[in-house]
Amino acid sequence: MNANERNEMVKPEELNIMPEAVQTEVKVTDENPIEETKPEVVENIGELTDLAMGVDDEEENEDAETEYDFSTLNKLQLIEILEETVQDTDVVKIKDKVASIKFNFLKICKEERDQEMEQFILDGGDKENYEHVEDPLEARFRAAFNIFRENKAKYIDALEEQKVANLQQKNAILEELKQLISSEETLKKTYDEFRALQDKWKEIGQVPAAEITNLWNNYHFLIEKFYDKVKINRELRDLDLKKNLEAKIEICEKTEELLLEKSVTKAFKLLQKYHDEWKEIGPVPQEKKDEIWERFKNTTDKINQVRREHYSKIQDEQQANLDAKVAICEKIEELLNDSINSIGAWQKKSNEVNELFKLWKSVGPAQKKQNDEIWNRFKASMDAFFSNKKEFFSRLKEQQIDNYNRKLQLCIEAEALAESKEWKKATDQIKKLQEEWKKIGPVPKRHSDKIWKRFRSACDTFFTSKSEHFSGVKGVEEENLRLKRELLERIKAYEIQKERSANMEAIRGFQREWMAVGFVPMKYKDSLQEDYRNSIDALFDKMKNNENEISTAEYRTMVEGLKDNPESRDKVRRERNILTNKITKLREEIVVLENNIGFFTGSKQSELMRAEYEKKINRSKNEIKVLEAKLKILNEQ
Repeated sequence: MNANERNEMVKPEELNIMPEAVQTEVKVTDENPIEETKPEVVENIGELTDLAMGVDDEEENEDAETEYDFSTLNKLQLIEILEETVQDTDVVKIKDKVASIKFNFLKICKEERDQEMEQFILDGGDKENYEHVEDPLEARFRAAFNIFRENKAKYIDALEEQKVANLQQKNAILEELKQLISSEETLKKTYDEFRALQDKWKEIGQVPAAEITNLWNNYHFLIEKFYDKVKINRELRDLDLKKNLEAKIEICEKTEELLLEKSVTKAFKLLQKYHDEWKEIGPVPQEKKDEIWERFKNTTDKINQVRREHYSKIQDEQQANLDAKVAICEKIEELLNDSINSIGAWQKKSNEVNELFKLWKSVGPAQKKQNDEIWNRFKASMDAFFSNKKEFFSRLKEQQIDNYNRKLQLCIEAEALAESKEWKKATDQIKKLQEEWKKIGPVPKRHSDKIWKRFRSACDTFFTSKSEHFSGVKGVEEENLRLKRELLERIKAYEIQKERSANMEAIRGFQREWMAVGFVPMKYKDSLQEDYRNSIDALFDKMKNNENEISTAEYRTMVEGLKDNPESRDKVRRERNILTNKITKLREEIVVLENNIGFFTGSKQSELMRAEYEKKINRSKNEIKVLEAKLKILNEQ
């Protein structure tokens, strides 16, 4: 016992008065340098799943760090290991293993639930209406875990009963020490009895926490009184002090080994154990007292510093996670302010929201209170977005139904004209119907092909009859030539729109109108058809170039958005590798295709194959241009 302990102890004047405890909690003193508090470490993984499964153990506040790694196992494998493990009633032996199994199982459950909820929302469902259907494996897991919980409750009850019994035994030893101090027996007999009581004291286990401080003060007080009373001879005392010194040196060595321990939690628990053992050991030689204590205290301070740095790092990571989640919230809140008035725009924005949600899930937790607050903020924005989307598509659905009814009426009118022989009048009326058809917006997808085929069939019936009627008539052919040349001028003058659907609708209209026009003079047939095909191909090329420009612009926006991301360097490096690999692969494919072209002979079938290969080569070259443009954007960052 050192000087600080003596000063803190209240010594009664009479031996039959037990000293009162002067401190009620563990603090950092000369012989108790263990930190009294532990920084709160928030682990949010599994929180929702715990509530859903009913796994809400109050004892699950231990660190999740264990020697077991079950991160690669699936739910069934985890349950089978758990069911086997809980058959062992030694809860102390299996508790770390059970904790690791539970951590990984609940993590998988939460990921599955997040995926279900995400899909539910993507399918147009409301978050409030989502209900989780319990997996039978969850009930099986809960049943196995309850076995462990029941065994643990029995163990804790038995342990508390044993602590009470241990307290009674130690109080009895204190009474025996008091009687021994008052005894008039010989020194040898008294000392032997004293050592026996010390050994008996050490063999007795833990006592209730509320009694520890008072019990230890009384014990050390009586130990000091015994040394004062019996005035043990110097040789025997020196031998006892030497043994105590050796024991404390051994504890110092074990404590110093903890500096190499990778697990902060394990090191701290062992440090607490060594401090308990230190208290069990009596005094050491006076000249070694300060030296051995300073050695033990310095090592303890270093372990405490490592622990403080460990939890400080966790707090820094949690703050970084919070900052990242705030940035994601700000991004999705910006999306809510955008005006979205088309299906394509909604799809694009939905993809952006989904990407933000995936990014959110990849970010670790913040501190619990802040994590809940920022999640509610993000969830509110996401719910608002999908609510707006649902409202838009509800209105769109009503509009599409109205469009369907209008097109249905056009079908009826076209069918009424299909058998008409008033060629000029009927032709003008059908063309008018076709113009009206193009002005009407889309219909519900399930009706789109069917109603279009019905309308086209009526038009085709009329124009086929008309073509058959006027086939061979030179005047008709000249008129058809004029109409097709006029149509070619309109195709060449068409300006590519931003929306792909509008361009495709226009091209399909050109194609339908071209097919509706009858025969032309034979000498113009091939050249006119070639001019038509080249004009249509040119439109598709313009569309492709336009889409490439949009894609490149969007890619530049995405890359610029990475500037504020703490992982931007790694993401840019990975993206650059992906683009480079794609370019290399495409160039290799082009070489193979160009080599294969040389094997084709001059047959008609070979010419068709050659044309198909050339199209593939051109597509690959165009894709390389887009990828190189993106690579250039990356290199500019």
